[in-house]
Amino acid sequence: MERNSSCESKIFVRAYDTKDFDSINQLNKLEEWDNLVAKSDDLKKAWSHSNVTYIAELDGEIVGYVRGLTDEYITLFICELLIKKEHRGQGIGKMLLDYVHQLYPKTRMELLASSNSHTFYEQKQFRPFYGYRKTILE
Repeated sequence: MERNSSCESKIFVRAYDTKDFDSINQLNKLEEWDNLVAKSDDLKKAWSHSNVTYIAELDGEIVGYVRGLTDEYITLFICELLIKKEHRGQGIGKMLLDYVHQLYPKTRMELLASSNSHTFYEQKQFRPFYGYRKTILE
């Protein structure tokens, strides 16, 4: 899938390849997602075990990604969606979400949002829902 951005460069959405992981980890560092950066070995394994893994590329540079899980029929759960700060507001996040949802059109898309990102999802007609989270150490 491709789309022209405002600067006439083309944004490509493509499947993740293991060679992309260092760029993904760098995006996480820039975003200060320290939990994911600290667990980079586990995150690399998570990418290899996830069935929804796509990259947004602009002029050969990875500018965003989406990682998720789906049963293909009921639920499509987005684990992470990240767009490099200087490329936000260009529709790349929406493009990635639309792309993966079109692959699994029967599913409902579920995701968690931070207090910083909830407006993005609300603008895209996601509705808030109530949930819980716990790690084994808590």
